[in-house]
Amino acid sequence: MEEPKIAQKGPFVVPLKPGKYWWCACGRSKKQPFCDGSHKGTPFSPVEFTVEEADVFALCGCKHTKSPPFCDGTHEEL
Repeated sequence: MEEPKIAQKGPFVVPLKPGKYWWCACGRSKKQPFCDGSHKGTPFSPVEFTVEEADVFALCGCKHTKSPPFCDGTHEEL
């Protein structure tokens, strides 16, 4: 099974406004932590998520979280 590329060993802490977003699951996007279509030709697909209220979010940067798209600390074990 192909492993995702580690974009960074830590979360991307980003302020987000209400709306739909697509988190990069493959680690190849040039617009981290969001998808730019770089997953094409890989077994990965972006994860769509919706923000209801503006807030700051910690989105996974290592791409190994067990609760995508959010950081769960897995990067500390890599």
